[in-house]
Order: sequence, then structure tokens, then C-alpha cells
Amino acid sequence: MSKVYLVGAGPGDPELITVKGRRLLAHADVVVYDHLASLELLKLAPPSAERIYVGKKKALKAATQEEICALLIERAARGLNVVRLKGGDPCIFGRGGEEAEALADAEIAFEIVPGVTTPLGLAATTGVPLTHRDHTSIVTFVTGHDVSAIDWHAVAAAPTLVIFMGLSNINEITAALIAAGRAADTPAMSVRWATRPDQEVITGTLATLAVLTQNAGMKPPATIVVGGVVSLREKLNWFDRLPLHGQRIVVTRAREQADSLTQTLRQLGAEVIELPAIEIRPAADYSALDRAISQISRYDWLIFTSVNGVRFFLQRLDAGATDLRAIRGRICAIGPATREALQQLHLKVDLMAEEYVAEGLLEKLADYQLTGSHVLIARAAVARDLLPVELAKRGAHVDVVEAYCTAAPDNLATAAADAWARRPHWITFTSSSTVKNLVAAAGPLPTGARTVSIGPITSATLRSCGLPVDVEASVYTVGGLVDGLLLASIIKT
Repeated sequence: MSKVYLVGAGPGDPELITVKGRRLLAHADVVVYDHLASLELLKLAPPSAERIYVGKKKALKAATQEEICALLIERAARGLNVVRLKGGDPCIFGRGGEEAEALADAEIAFEIVPGVTTPLGLAATTGVPLTHRDHTSIVTFVTGHDVSAIDWHAVAAAPTLVIFMGLSNINEITAALIAAGRAADTPAMSVRWATRPDQEVITGTLATLAVLTQNAGMKPPATIVVGGVVSLREKLNWFDRLPLHGQRIVVTRAREQADSLTQTLRQLGAEVIELPAIEIRPAADYSALDRAISQISRYDWLIFTSVNGVRFFLQRLDAGATDLRAIRGRICAIGPATREALQQLHLKVDLMAEEYVAEGLLEKLADYQLTGSHVLIARAAVARDLLPVELAKRGAHVDVVEAYCTAAPDNLATAAADAWARRPHWITFTSSSTVKNLVAAAGPLPTGARTVSIGPITSATLRSCGLPVDVEASVYTVGGLVDGLLLASIIKT
């Protein structure tokens, strides 16, 4: 049975959507979203789901409210499950009630799923609690969209006043409150993009806020808060003190591998720009890998140089008649991420490099007699030949088989131009391929952007492309890259 779900998307940070909202998105046939819903949330919907933007930005409305209601009814009538993704909470100045009425009148099944409304989000990330025992136990929410429609004398005395959609009318609103008897020196603030890394906050008093906000160039959407609780911001503002707050950082990893780095950087306060400079694709021909897997018991050593190598090796293993029980050789991993991927398969890793490069593996293998041994290396189609060449010199019979290949995304040049327009402070590189692909597609890096390399091989590639290496991880992992970035940010500060 089809249903329309009116889902609160939260105030901006995509992680603030409810668990139920995430689950509904994961099973949606259609997602109808507005200007204030984080685009990150669209990734939660199935690839096959229809995604429809309906605007609701004051300066540019992609659809009227009547058109949105008709769209929801029409898609549901087709038997589709529809998620109407609305910024904040659907029922707090979100017109959720209007949409629910239209669905009820059309006899369309619907459900309302609450979200974190913007005032609650900004209370957390600005350090301004909307209630406080020493200041107020009353909060009043008002829309500032139509100043003449509000009885400002009735709301002026509210200890904490939260004004939605009031930035365009901030001069009239502050003047009306003062005229209604509110003290001109009452603390006040304007907040744009609450809970997001690019959150903007202007603080002042009721008398000065309009001028301060306009001088700062703040644009809608923004929320205004008036009351004594604003004075607590300086003491309770934890958000702006996150170590990477204010830093825009480009992540060039493949999209399916970027999440761990992206989430770590966001938790540290950074604004992350995902710019995948590499795509991981299946090998063009699996005959060599399939043949090696069918004879897996003959290998004395299995060497994996990446998580992707492990992933595609397992896929081909599952596709054939052989299984893990046939493996008798020792297993090598180039680093901790590759080791973890193997351990998730319940495979014991016998050797791991101390330095997470081919040279490190060769050093660990120096203690072993390799003459006459059979070695299988399942890796990318294009990779450094140091490891197989040196192992062959030590007398090993080495089979190098293609487990996957890499390529530059088709839209890389356009995506890079969009990323450069946002003036990033840092660009992270986790492989030589990300460097080569990005330089080939986008040319010079944007002025002022600094580079972060995961290790010496990637750094060498940066230099060979005429680019500086501003930070190199001392431990050649994503965690090491983040540590290097943190240290550089602290030193720069």
C-alpha cells in the first residue's frame, strides 16, 4: 500500500534526521525535497528513487504549494511510496499541516514524521539554550515573513523570542519590538545555516542587530533569537571551538570509500567538499583472477595491497567453485585498513608492513626464504611494479592479476570547477591516481588551497605534477592524514 510520509529533514546537519526518517528514505520510490533539506540525505534513497526538487526558497520558488500537494497526490495515486523531505520539522512553519490536509481530502494515506526544528538545532550549535532557569522558562516562536500579520505587543514581552524567516524584514521587526516595549539593549542574534559547518552567527542587541547583520552581508535563510539567553553564547559556544571549524576541505577519495574520512572531518568541525577524483570499477577481464582462484591452494603467499583488492577478490571467489577453505598460503596486508578487510572475512593476516607502502612489505618479507615459492598479488590494473619485480629477484614465482581498475569520473572537470568556486582551504589526496586524475581534468589547484598527502608515494606524484606538498601524513593511513591536517591547522592558527 502506498503512503506519503511528511518527514522532517532537520535544521541542516544531515546526521540530525531521525532514525525513522533514514529508514523511510531507504525505501522511498519518490523523494520530494525543498531548499532547506540537506542534499546529503538524498544519498539515503535508493538509486532508482525519483528525486524531485520543489524549491520553496523565497527568491526562487520551483513549485507553488498547490503544485506540491498535487504532485504528492499524483505520485501516491500511482501506488508509489513518497517521502516529502522538509527542512526542520514539517509542522513548525513547514506547511506540513497544509500538505496533510490536501492528502486527507484526496483520501491518500499519509504519516507525519517529526524532525529537529531549526531553533532546537541552533540552540545546540550556537551555545544559546532557548530556556535556562536563570533566564527564562518561556519560548515563543514567531514567523517574520509578514511583519504586519504579527501582534508585536503580544509577543514582545516573551523572555525568549525565536523569529523564523525574518531576516529580510529585520529592520521592521527590531523596530516593532522596541516600539512594543522591549528593551533596546536586549541581547539578540541572527543565525544562518544552523548546525552546518558553514553556520553563520551575528550577535548584538535588539538595537544593533539589524545593522550588524546587514554589514556582515548575511542572507536568508536565517533565524533571529531575542532574549537574555543570547548572552550565554560566549561561554557555551563549543561548536566554533572544534579544531577544524571554518576549514573547507576537499576529499578526493572514491565516493564509496569517502565516508569514513568525510565523517571524521565533519566531526572535527570542517566543511567537507566531496570531489571523487577516482572511480573503482570491475576489471575488464577476470579470466586471470578466476584461474588463480581456481588454483588458490598452490600459492604460498597471498598479498593484498588495498581494501579494493580484497573486496573484488572475494567477489570472484564467491562467483566460482572455490571457497576460503582452499587457501593454505600465508596472507600479507599492506596496511591496517587492508588487514581489517581481511579479518572481516575471518582470514588471519600473517604479515603487515610497518610502513604502509610496497617497500614496507618487502622489508617484512626479507626474513623469509622465497626461492621457489608461489605468490599471488591481486591488485589494480595499473599499479607500481616494485613489489612483483623485487619478489621475482628473490626467486619467487609471482602472479600479478587484475582484481579491479580505476578511472577518472566522467564529470570530474565540472565537479572540480564547482568545488574550486567554494574556495577550499585544503585538498586531501589519498593516492597517486587521485592526483593524476584531478590535475588532468581540472588543471591548477585553486589559489590559496593547500595540499595534504597520505604518504610519500602520493607526495612524489604531487611534486611530479608541479604541486607542493604542504602536509604529509607521518602514518600512511586516513587517520594519519587527519592527524597531519590537525597539526598543520593548529600551527597555522
